[in-house]
Amino acid sequence: MVALVTGGSGFIGRHLVAALLERGEAVRVLDVEPSEALPRGAEFIRGSVTDGVAVGAAMHGVRRVYHLAANANLWVPDRGVFEAVNHGGTRTVLAAAGKAGVERIVVTSTEGVLIGKRSPRRPFRVDETAELTIGDMIGAYCRAKYRAEKAALVAARDGMPVVVVNPTLPVGPGDRRLTPPTRMILDLANGTIPAYLDCYLNFIDVRDAAAGHILAAEKGRIGARYILGGENLRMRDFIAVMAEVTGASVPHWRVPYWLAVAAATVDEARSTYVTKAPPKAPLAGVRLAGRPALVDNTRARTELGLPSRPIRDSLRDALAWLVWNGLVERPLPNLAVA
Repeated sequence: MVALVTGGSGFIGRHLVAALLERGEAVRVLDVEPSEALPRGAEFIRGSVTDGVAVGAAMHGVRRVYHLAANANLWVPDRGVFEAVNHGGTRTVLAAAGKAGVERIVVTSTEGVLIGKRSPRRPFRVDETAELTIGDMIGAYCRAKYRAEKAALVAARDGMPVVVVNPTLPVGPGDRRLTPPTRMILDLANGTIPAYLDCYLNFIDVRDAAAGHILAAEKGRIGARYILGGENLRMRDFIAVMAEVTGASVPHWRVPYWLAVAAATVDEARSTYVTKAPPKAPLAGVRLAGRPALVDNTRARTELGLPSRPIRDSLRDALAWLVWNGLVERPLPNLAVA
């Protein structure tokens, strides 16, 4: 029997594919991206989760489905992409999996659906019991992921074997698309961030996030959701870890929230109406950061046995990969790359 990974060419997806192959499982990947970077041994089908025919064909002989495919950017020129891919694609996958009679479906959501416009501006604890509305969501990306998660949980209540996982910010080696956390690390490594917004972030090693998906398929309760998270860090503490790991200079100026929102508003408007290029700091990302959530991963640790590597190790591996691939433009004295 086959494990299907939608979005298997993505950051978490590739690590998940590698972990499944190491377990001796047959793995099929459905993705719109080329397959060159996939681990050897995975079957690749090029196609979109918005294409019902392609999704249906990919389900043939599948025992478990890991649905990771999504547009993970917080800004795109056409916001309809979020709804079509992140929400509509999830419904397409659920429908096809139901027809195929698969054993288990793990749907990848995001921590962003646990944080809303009405969340406190002071540090607050958040776990899987958070109940927000679509009106609480911050930005088009989170709205689409919220709808996708709700569709998955409704499917579970209707009898489908669905488990939802909510990864926090994945960090580690091999992020070829430079997702927002890796882009932030790269910008800090290159010294191109002059100041920072003092917020709280939760990081998980990408390899632990991949393991969490497998654990959710094996041990997760149908209809439950699990936060795949690691360490909660205040931004200034994360920057201190960066300085320790790299030995390079880091920003010391702190930007007030109101100024970060104003700058992001202008930057995003310029991207939307002029350049069509991604903004440096998407407005939704700034607004999410302004709600300092302290993520509680107790459920995933106790029920699934979620592993958690130290952020220093994850950060060191991420930076070593960035250096090895020629993306870091200045010396990092404390980082030795073989």
